[in-house]
Amino acid sequence: MRIALHTKLKPGKVAEYEAAHRAVPGELVAAIRKAGASSWTIWRSGTDLFHVIDCAAYDVLLAELAALPVNVAWQRRMDEYLEAAHDYSTDGAAAALPVVWDLETAGE
Repeated sequence: MRIALHTKLKPGKVAEYEAAHRAVPGELVAAIRKAGASSWTIWRSGTDLFHVIDCAAYDVLLAELAALPVNVAWQRRMDEYLEAAHDYSTDGAAAALPVVWDLETAGE
């Protein structure tokens, strides 16, 4: 399953956010993979962030990461940079952007 998300940085936090992502803890990367993500890419346009995540099940990914100490610490750090924290509760899966068009399914 592919999930797209939109988050937004606080003004003046671009450099710090990008620096943090150059040093994502290896333990967190391993936990994300173990929770079922095969890929996670973040693009930035100004202060808008666009995430695309390929995973087995997004709700399961969130549930497995929610209480992990390394993720809790990372999310606390991200709170410094983001206007709204990502929701790792079961409701967080509903934050995915709706698909408008997909080349893979076009013309079917």
